[in-house]
Amino acid sequence: MMKIFTKKPIDVLMAQANEEGEHTLRRSLGWPSLTLLGIGGVIGAGIFVLTGQQAAINAGPAIAISFVIAGIVCAFAALCYAELASMIPVAGSAYTYTFATIGEFFAWLIAWDLILEYGIAAATVSAGWSGYFTRMMETFGVHFPEAWTKAPFDFNGHEIVRTVTESGAATHLNVPAMLIIVVMSAFLIAGINESKIVNNLIVSMKVVIVLAVIGFGAQYVNTDLWHPFIPEALPPTPAHPQGQFGVGGIAAAASVIFFAYIGFEGVSTAAQEAKDPQKNMPIGILLSLAVCTVLYLAMALVLVGLAPYQSLNSPSPVASALAAVPQLAWLRQAINIGVTVGLASTILTLLYGQSRILYAMSRDGLLPPLFGKVHKRTRTPIWGTVVTGGFAAVVGGLFPIGILGELVSMGTLLAFVLICGAVLYLRYSEPNLPRSFRVPAIWFTAPAGAAGCMYLIYKLPPATWTRLYVWMALGIVVYFGYAYWHSRYHEKKTAGPAAE
Repeated sequence: MMKIFTKKPIDVLMAQANEEGEHTLRRSLGWPSLTLLGIGGVIGAGIFVLTGQQAAINAGPAIAISFVIAGIVCAFAALCYAELASMIPVAGSAYTYTFATIGEFFAWLIAWDLILEYGIAAATVSAGWSGYFTRMMETFGVHFPEAWTKAPFDFNGHEIVRTVTESGAATHLNVPAMLIIVVMSAFLIAGINESKIVNNLIVSMKVVIVLAVIGFGAQYVNTDLWHPFIPEALPPTPAHPQGQFGVGGIAAAASVIFFAYIGFEGVSTAAQEAKDPQKNMPIGILLSLAVCTVLYLAMALVLVGLAPYQSLNSPSPVASALAAVPQLAWLRQAINIGVTVGLASTILTLLYGQSRILYAMSRDGLLPPLFGKVHKRTRTPIWGTVVTGGFAAVVGGLFPIGILGELVSMGTLLAFVLICGAVLYLRYSEPNLPRSFRVPAIWFTAPAGAAGCMYLIYKLPPATWTRLYVWMALGIVVYFGYAYWHSRYHEKKTAGPAAE
């Protein structure tokens, strides 16, 4: 059983980082593309959907404080990611770092957790995209059947129930959510250069849209809508067992909208496709997080200043906020189009990250070799992308954004706890490893990041824990059923893929 604590040798990781050839990923991402990759992942359903929904459900105008709390915790984790990414520039993100520091079993658990994070995050964003897409098409006179644009299942606080339309008929499937995942998966399969071009164009448009909402919306902000800034706390109910609003509501909202920040972590999954990763990875991680945090705060304050926060619990809260101001009617259509296109880049980033993690796990023998196969021409892990896209499409078609957002936040926070511990461990166990970036005041930053993440985990709805237990139990079964018996690091004679 001690084999489950086997660590992946640092020298093997560094050898993999320096590999070249048609079986490896192509290095073509500089720091501008890495930064845009991070921004593309961060600015998505979190700012366009969850901001309004969490303001209506948990925080009120104080949603801005929730973003500050989540941003501070995320900044600690981002610093830790930056050091690890510059030191171990290999695909796999938190999975790879945990394998090198804590051991195989914990690396497997965090990888299984990351499947929950990236795969369901892509499904979450696709559900948000579907809301904006159907609303955009309605402005052009195209109306899709409600039964085929909404998930068939919802969660009422204590059980999963069937979703019905306004007429009382049962919904069947969120088809638009599934289709956008298929399209973005196709771009990823086409090649990293093609994906980079598409992502850079979409992200640029998305940032312009966010700046337009902030710039034009700020002129019509009604500060009276900010009062009371922290609404009076409401007692617990079956649907909200931890209560709503007040200080507790701010923390609860922070734990859910933490999902909005996970895109920066996607940069670390691109380590083996980055040029000069020791220099460019920290820049991409930290710069994307800094830009997005500023935009998030400004956007949150504008939205709750344009419309009563109670009215923002909709599939497209930005459009709902603009609808409250007649003078901004001209902007609504542009926003619907821009957000619809912009959310697509978030899906692309998340699918990208998941496929690269599966690629890294396959090379370690923990998943079937199929996930590690790279197409000779496109140099992309095709089957990992296909499986990731298929999983996300099914989940996005069946479940609403509320359930999915909570699950993704749980997965993200758990990953960040381990990352904060890993960077601290390596600083003392491997002090001589070259580090082009070092976490400042690591004795404080790493523990503070871990503690902050654990607090936000505590504030998540209890039902989220049940779903996590079920997912992790399934992961343990898969590990001992397959991964344990195929690991390439249980025997000393096996030096790993780099030595083959």
